[in-house]
Amino acid sequence: MRRMDEPEFLQLAQMEFDHIRKRLRGMAMISRGIVPNVVLSRRAVERMLSAADQFLADETGEAMVGFVVEDDTPEGLPTIYVLDTISPDETAVRRSHTFQQGDAQQDEIIWWLQENWHFHRERHRGTDALPDRFDVPLRYLGDWHKQPGSMIQPSHGDHMTALSWLDDEESGMDFLLVPIVTVGHLPNIGETDLTVNYINVPMDNGRVMRVDWWYVHRDVRVFQPVHPKVVADEQLPQMMKYSWHVVNPDRLYTETAALENDGHLVRRLLYECDGEVPLEYCFFTIRQGSSFFLLFATQYDYPESAPQAYTAPFVDGLDLMDPVETFHKLWAAREPIADPLGWSWSADKYLCEFVIAIEVEMGLRAPSSFSIPVLIEEDDLSLNDGRDAAAVASVSKAEAMTKAAGGSAHSEVTADEKTGAEAP
Repeated sequence: MRRMDEPEFLQLAQMEFDHIRKRLRGMAMISRGIVPNVVLSRRAVERMLSAADQFLADETGEAMVGFVVEDDTPEGLPTIYVLDTISPDETAVRRSHTFQQGDAQQDEIIWWLQENWHFHRERHRGTDALPDRFDVPLRYLGDWHKQPGSMIQPSHGDHMTALSWLDDEESGMDFLLVPIVTVGHLPNIGETDLTVNYINVPMDNGRVMRVDWWYVHRDVRVFQPVHPKVVADEQLPQMMKYSWHVVNPDRLYTETAALENDGHLVRRLLYECDGEVPLEYCFFTIRQGSSFFLLFATQYDYPESAPQAYTAPFVDGLDLMDPVETFHKLWAAREPIADPLGWSWSADKYLCEFVIAIEVEMGLRAPSSFSIPVLIEEDDLSLNDGRDAAAVASVSKAEAMTKAAGGSAHSEVTADEKTGAEAP
């Protein structure tokens, strides 16, 4: 008689035991009403109201970010702090009975916020600038979702989506907050001391927005009501303003393509250049055969603020496939570049123009007209193959600005973008 392989049998038995244990724990959580505390920033509530008011006739929603602060006491419950909400980009689908989000821009913004918060924690740990209870990672918490009419509970589809997300090991999530927004309610008359799972927010039309707060844990697998508390923004950490490279990917694409078309090898990354957040978005470039690099550090509000330019010598042992380590070495050897004679920065200029002015000042090139790449619609070009939906062409700056004003946007960016936020 063939015996079952013992290691495999033990593994299956352990998996079954874990499954039963989780279900028993979930039942205990439901029976005892064990749910986390929820604290909302006033900013997050106001952003919900703004988005809901903008799409009164359609469903809409946003991602939420914040903290999970554990309580180590025996009967203590964790506290979820909702600090901010993040809108989807223009690809979101909003209809009267459907909403689809989850675009790449939301992920980019969350990553940007996480990197800045990580650096803030590393720099200010143990100081008044970082209360001990908030020395925790910034994380995605779930999505709020506006539903039609008076549907104050998550739908069956919401339930299936949440469980699918929690069961995906790559998500790294053991819970989700799923608040449901409805609008058009009459204001409450009088006050009550009952504990409820919703908040009411006055709207400009005399009605109120209602937000019902629901929580689902991977081990419980049903939505449970949680009881929110709204606090002033000053009582909670503030999130960083979004960087230009996240909110304006077309500009990032154009900057990179212009430098590459001018003969530069280009690398990009986040880096801490001045000791404080927000982090700088940096470029470093080099021409084939050149003995030095050009480094550019841009602030979050670039191009309104001018880039800072530096040179750094080429040294042996650099691995250009590792932008963080390469930039770290170059940054240590950098020398600032003074603005070329007659040069001044303005928001309508590009890094490539700055490079040209620098190289002219150094005597490395003659003055020349500047051209930037723009995206031309497929119908405007005769392509020999169908691999590209759009093509890049070099045109005069005036033509490029005209095209940018009336043409379509293209947000796809391909680059080995990394972060060096941990570098001193």
